[in-house]
Amino acid sequence: MADKKARITVDGIDQTIELPVLTGTAGQDVIDVRTLGSHGVFTYDPGFMSTGSCESAITYIDGDAGVLLHRGYKIADLAQHSDYLETCYLLLYGELPTAEQKAEFVVTVKNHTMVSESMQKFLDGFRNDAHPMAVMVGLVGAMSAFYQDHMDITDPKHREIAAFRLISKMPTLAAMCYKYSKGQPTMYPRNDLSYAENFLHMMFATPCEEYKVNPVFAKAMDRIFILHADHEQNASTSTVRLAGSSGANPFACIAAGITTLWGPAHGGANEAVLTMLEEIGDESNIDEFIAKAKDKNDPFRLMGFGHRVYKNFDPRAKVMRETCDQVLAELGQSDDPMLKIAKRLEQIALEDPYFVERKLYPNVDFYSGIIMKAIGIPTSMFTVIFAMSRTVGWISHWNEMIGGAYKIGRPRQLYVGHTEREYPTDK
Repeated sequence: MADKKARITVDGIDQTIELPVLTGTAGQDVIDVRTLGSHGVFTYDPGFMSTGSCESAITYIDGDAGVLLHRGYKIADLAQHSDYLETCYLLLYGELPTAEQKAEFVVTVKNHTMVSESMQKFLDGFRNDAHPMAVMVGLVGAMSAFYQDHMDITDPKHREIAAFRLISKMPTLAAMCYKYSKGQPTMYPRNDLSYAENFLHMMFATPCEEYKVNPVFAKAMDRIFILHADHEQNASTSTVRLAGSSGANPFACIAAGITTLWGPAHGGANEAVLTMLEEIGDESNIDEFIAKAKDKNDPFRLMGFGHRVYKNFDPRAKVMRETCDQVLAELGQSDDPMLKIAKRLEQIALEDPYFVERKLYPNVDFYSGIIMKAIGIPTSMFTVIFAMSRTVGWISHWNEMIGGAYKIGRPRQLYVGHTEREYPTDK
């Protein structure tokens, strides 16, 4: 694995520094710089774009080729043939479940969907107009206080129980956030429904009238969950790993991930897409806004195009576009003005040399916001649903790290401040 070597010469250091080069099962070779500090130097990489922080067997991305694999399976195949809970099992355990394993896993998840009634009292301490993501950070962090049993992170069984609780209870907590913001009573989970159906029921049902979940909407939500389940070492996943490296409680680690996801540069992109489409307003205005997007002196930017990792078409975007068509067709909104604007923008991005040369292809956020808005989910809940979906990825990475050899994270810095100074005694 480390037969290759990299050699570095540094002015002021007499010897050549030799470093092993590691080769994974896919992707670029990696120079192992762990011993570099012993030679009096270290690497400088703001944003960690050229630094591998860990070894993982969960998710692989080839941004140049537009490839996303979970445990070796293409994301498009999982979206077409699998469902969210089967994908959860795959991420957690490394293999697709047998029919018996799948059935047992589904039952286990359903048996953990309830949350302590005291969580409602905790929820009541928030303002009704608090952002749902602020509430989610609090509720998930509070799980470490409400679920204190089985908290030995060195015990694989205890880590598994934590994963079950998080995957099961996140939809319940998310729906509680929404209901609280609406001033409506919390709806208890229903174990006779699928994962996506149960979430939609808790979101939109009320005690005074029956709510029937639309199967097209449920399928769309399940796909949204799958497409957001994991995305390798992004900011929030890296945050969960960094927090977990200190031995912190897993619920606190996931709360830290939610906090990071809340940032508009990470989890808020689908909300920004809707804002942009509303600003454009009509197909007749598209050319004007395209010109603004090309003008480097104009602050307007096309949201939902391009990706920090993908330098090709986001493999999740095609699935999301098909799902969007299905939802709007079900609603009889195939001629929806916002969708027309979105499709025209996509066509321009795929054909206009300005966007093609810069590889600004539509990403998964471009259509997911339209889908959720059509279903009736407010924009304030978009990132909450992202967090709910990504929880399985976060807990899978946390479990992988804790179950292996790891060290507490401790990045270095390039210090550019004052050197030692004398304190003035005559001031």
